[in-house]
Amino acid sequence: MDIRDLDRRAGAVLGEVVMQVRAEHLWFPTPCPDWTVRGLLRHIVSENEGFAAAAINGSAPVQTWTGGRLGDNPAGAYRRSNVKVADAFADGGALDRAMEVREFGTFPRRVALTFHQLDCIVHAWDLARAIDAPYDPPAEMVEMALGLARRIPDTDASRGPGAAFERAVKVPGDASDLDTLLALLGRNPDWVSPLD
Repeated sequence: MDIRDLDRRAGAVLGEVVMQVRAEHLWFPTPCPDWTVRGLLRHIVSENEGFAAAAINGSAPVQTWTGGRLGDNPAGAYRRSNVKVADAFADGGALDRAMEVREFGTFPRRVALTFHQLDCIVHAWDLARAIDAPYDPPAEMVEMALGLARRIPDTDASRGPGAAFERAVKVPGDASDLDTLLALLGRNPDWVSPLD
């Protein structure tokens, strides 16, 4: 399977949730304790812009990874940033070329796309849960993201406040792949908004 196609599909899955966000949702809390829905959307747009710039240039300044702007049309900002990612990775012959992914290190572009795909799948759940929207991502996307999540170290040095992920959460052995993925990345699959 072409990782670029899987990533484009993951971006579309996230986009379907983003399109359901209404103005009154923007200040709702999310499963990401530091972000409201608006903050999470800004993070998603920023990450897209960072991935796109780093794919083209080999790296991107921290301001690119954090400086995304939503303006008065968060859905439009998401769409534009998502197109930038697809365009930046369109040259398939260069998927083995290295690029820097924030503080995580330097990786072949095909590996960086797996990070992006994981972000799309998990952040779509974050948004869907925050705005109480249905979410049922394709199994193959969850499976690929789960494989990557299992390789992310779960230590005090790499997880917690200020880090990309919280410490892993325990779930039952018979938990679904999606719940296992969420738990590995520090999310409580049973999270409900305090507004409910």
